[in-house]
Amino acid sequence: MSKTRPSFGDNGMALPLLPPERDPRLWTRLVRVMFFTPGFLALLLIKAGEPAAFGVTIELLMLSCATAVVAGLFIGVQSSGAGADPASEVGLWSGGLVLEFLSVVPFLCALPPLFHQLANSTLLHTKAPGAADLSLGVSEFIPAFAILPFMLYQLSGFGTLHYVISKTANWILHLVIFATIIAAYIANRTSHFSAEEAFTGFLVTLMTITVFYGVLKLKRLQAVYEEHAPAKPPKEAKGAESHNTDPSPKT
Repeated sequence: MSKTRPSFGDNGMALPLLPPERDPRLWTRLVRVMFFTPGFLALLLIKAGEPAAFGVTIELLMLSCATAVVAGLFIGVQSSGAGADPASEVGLWSGGLVLEFLSVVPFLCALPPLFHQLANSTLLHTKAPGAADLSLGVSEFIPAFAILPFMLYQLSGFGTLHYVISKTANWILHLVIFATIIAAYIANRTSHFSAEEAFTGFLVTLMTITVFYGVLKLKRLQAVYEEHAPAKPPKEAKGAESHNTDPSPKT
């Protein structure tokens, strides 16, 4: 049976809806994954790709790798024990926002051009003499579809941002993310690298603003919740009832 938080404070004020408690160990493992995976792919692309067509793929992978470390800092300060303040109590949720929007989103944006580079690498795929040069066609868009489960994760209420902004704003934000990733990939494939830089710059700026707003909003909501939440009843010591009951007088 799931535990529920109180919806109203002692003064009758409606309390803000906060994300549920989550396991920091699982998020710590995700930090490791998002640190090593983009870094490895960036090294692989540098070794096997064509530098003239990199665009900003390397930069996106490095951003994904670096922000995973920052997310680990937020997750590391999570505390709900003695001396905890609103900042430390939202550390895990804030780290989740950093991972979701400044690590995962740039990684998803870098995947389609990365796949194209590796699929057409002459170092990884040696062509036989006289072999025809076959294009992958629309199948090159397959890695871009990884954004769809991410959007499902966010728009179905699993993500942290669901508790920070309205449902309409959440939908608009993720449709903009999807459209920008597709536009950046098309610009990369058509060698319009200045346009790709503009699209990715817009995406990174939007994600940064989203994370800043989300972290500050979570901290403010937590402070409001603690200020107006009803006080928890004190826990009774074990065996208190046996000490408080009077023994029956002997006759």
